[in-house]
This record gives sequence, C-alpha cells and structure tokens, in this order.
Amino acid sequence: MPVKASASRTIDTLVGDLSSTSDAVREAAVARLTVIGGRAVERLITLSQSTATVPARLGAFRALEAIGDPRALAAALRAIDDSASAVAIAAIGVARRFLKGASGAKVVDRLTTAALDRARPDDVRVAALRALRALEGSTLKPLLKSLADDPIVTASALAPAPPAAETSLNDLLTAVEAARDRQSPKARAAAHLALAKRGSRVALYDLREWLGAARDALPVDVFTALSLVGDASCLEPIAKAYSRSRDNRLLEAFTAIVKREGLTRRNGVIRRIEKRWPTIFQRRPGPTAGAT
Repeated sequence: MPVKASASRTIDTLVGDLSSTSDAVREAAVARLTVIGGRAVERLITLSQSTATVPARLGAFRALEAIGDPRALAAALRAIDDSASAVAIAAIGVARRFLKGASGAKVVDRLTTAALDRARPDDVRVAALRALRALEGSTLKPLLKSLADDPIVTASALAPAPPAAETSLNDLLTAVEAARDRQSPKARAAAHLALAKRGSRVALYDLREWLGAARDALPVDVFTALSLVGDASCLEPIAKAYSRSRDNRLLEAFTAIVKREGLTRRNGVIRRIEKRWPTIFQRRPGPTAGAT
C-alpha cells in the first residue's frame, strides 16, 4: 500500500529529526517513527546505511528494532561490522529480534562471528554474546567453550535475559502511551520499567514530560526506570521536580544518572541546574513520598 503524501512528509520530517543535535528531538523522533511502524521502515533502512552521523544511524536502528520488520534484517547484519560501536550494537539489537525466525541460522552465524572476533571492541562482542543468550543452552555451549579464556565472558554478559525480553519495544511503547491516555500511572510506570530493563530509551520523552507535569507522588517504578536508563536530558526535569517535592528517590535517580553518564560540574547541564535548582546538590535528607 502506498504511503499517503501527508504521511510521507511526516516520516521525512521525523527521519530528518534523527540527525538533530538535540537528544530530546532524536528520542521523540524514534518514538513517533516506532508508532508509525512499517510505513517508515524503508526510509529508516536508507538512513541506517548512509553516511549520516552516528547518532542518526543509531536512532534509525533503534526505531527499526522497535518496529521489528524483517526488511531491516539485511541492513542490520551488515552494520554489525560498522566502525562505530554504538551503531554496531544497535544493529545487533535489530538482529536479535530474528534469532528464532526463518533467518535465525543466518543471525546466529553473524552474532557468533562477532562474539568470537577479538579484534572487535569488547562492548560489541559483549552485545553479540548477550543477544545469543536467547538460544538453547546446548546450542550456546560450543560458543562458550570457545570463549572459556576470554575476558568478555562475565556474569553480566551471561545473566538471564529480563522478563520483558519477548515483548516488542513497539508493544511496550504503545502500553506507555495507552496508560498515559487512560491516566493509569501504575501501568504507565510498569511499562517504562519494562523498557528500562531492556536498556531502551525510546520513551524517555514521556518520563521527562511526566516529571514536568506531575504534582502527585510518582509510582516507584518511575524512579527505577530513570536510574536505569535516564540520561542528561532527564536531569533538569528531575531537579525541578525535586525542588518541589524533596523526594529522595528523585535525588537517588539524579545521582545514578550523573555517575553513569560521567558528568562533572563543568558540564553545561549541571551548571544550569546548580544555578536554577541548587537544592539537589545540597543532599540534605528530605521526606520520601509514599510509594504508589
């Protein structure tokens, strides 16, 4: 079915937004392209194979992973060799979606090759090994034997996959938006946590908006999700919310993000926060709002 002109223009605009220098703009574009789904796949594949910036190609593969369309597999398998580790890891995320499908043997072969190749960056090899965790133990055993003396074989690389691993990112994003529309905070927070456990930032835009608008106590899963996948773009909304509520869980999430992202007082975001919401740096014990 041909894509209507108006929809085509929207897709073109969103694909263009993946090249934005703003994390928030790129994340919103990934989320909206995920909802658009199959109609955006060809344009996303084209972008992923282009000479666009690393963030743009990374965003394209994140959207393709969430959509889960088989047309993206060939591009993903090629991009596992990308010189940019972030792009290669995102491509592995797409390929992982098809491990148990008709192209499963091809995916296993490419991921195994990546995991065994000691010339590759360790983070790419670990991502490939983690993707292969979905295989039966008997299938994975020869690979682990080959990697017996390899430092990438760690507890974190071989940890069990999270419970939500079989739920598509698209379904989880849809659950976030449906819960928001129904004004069901617990369901909304649970969907965010499931995404965070998948390591996905596709719905961070919604967490930021929620923090900005919230006047009531937030469900505990919100704080856990922020701690797991929140980035620098979340810090100002967190600091603003903390200045209102003094909820220590916000302080804990803020601290976790700053530490994970390696941000210092010289960072522009941190400097703005110190100027506008300095209370979050005072680290005084404050009341913890009741978990919901």
